[in-house]
Amino acid sequence: MNIGSAARESGLPAKTIRYYEDIGLLQPGRRENGYRAYSANDIHRLAFLKRARGLGFSIGDCRQLMALYDDRERASHDVREIAITNVQAIEEKIAELKSMKATLNRLINACHGDDRPDCPILEEIAGGAL
Repeated sequence: MNIGSAARESGLPAKTIRYYEDIGLLQPGRRENGYRAYSANDIHRLAFLKRARGLGFSIGDCRQLMALYDDRERASHDVREIAITNVQAIEEKIAELKSMKATLNRLINACHGDDRPDCPILEEIAGGAL
């Protein structure tokens, strides 16, 4: 199937599919005319990548997960460790987002929101330079 069909089947944009090919996550066959020819296995791999990325795995993690998926001699421990590391990264990101939210809420509460030019939000963004 062509890239348009592969995009529809996998739910990924054609640009993303080309990117995955460029970085070696996917190697579709080629027709005699040079056009890509995606197989059912390619579509399955694309769906795998879409789900993995949706769970927050990095491209590097996806590369490892796909290699482990293809390796029938794999140890599930290896997959579990990648997932644990990803959960830790998510927890760090959640903490960062909570801190950002708290800072913004503090600044919003400090801002009068009136016609005066002084604005604690802009002062904070500018590093107190206003």
